[in-house]
Amino acid sequence: MSVRQSLLAILDQGPCYGYQLRAEFDRRTGSTWPLNVGQIYNTLDRLERDGLVEKGETDDQGHVYWQITDAGSAEVRAWLASPVERSCGTRDELAIKLAVAATLPGVDVGDVIQTQRAASLRQLQELTRAKYAGSDPDGPEELAWSLVVDSMIFTAEAEIRWLDHTEQRLAQHPQHAMTLELSTEKPKRGRPAKVEADA
Repeated sequence: MSVRQSLLAILDQGPCYGYQLRAEFDRRTGSTWPLNVGQIYNTLDRLERDGLVEKGETDDQGHVYWQITDAGSAEVRAWLASPVERSCGTRDELAIKLAVAATLPGVDVGDVIQTQRAASLRQLQELTRAKYAGSDPDGPEELAWSLVVDSMIFTAEAEIRWLDHTEQRLAQHPQHAMTLELSTEKPKRGRPAKVEADA
């Protein structure tokens, strides 16, 4: 998720100071992606460096209000008009964990899957309970929060379906047939061996 563009989009509504930006971000996302104030100010510094925001007035309490520039508003419009690009490769820890576990000797991948499935089901139940615990289902904050929670629910449901699929695929192969021994082939790249200098 792009914190940079999200903060810019909030600033496009009007000037804010750092803590105010964090509060606005939390309001709009249901606090599902906690940001610390250091992240906010680091992002603001980079946005200022890139000419997308600038420091404005300071109030009586010493809060420095940041305001968006024309270039920043243009970037917000471009962000909102473009799709989120998903990378082709995966950095999903669970997918990597199961892929590696399936090729290791002596690992019961079924146990690994069952442990993850139980955790994923608990998360799904907690998310579903949280979704229906809202106070004003028609309010804008509730709507924004529920959009994020719905996404998390769909992700958890998809993970459980993927775990079921993975378990079925692995059941078709005997565990010993999946085991990969360490390769004896030397990698073509790597750090060269040190050559001892002649004494």
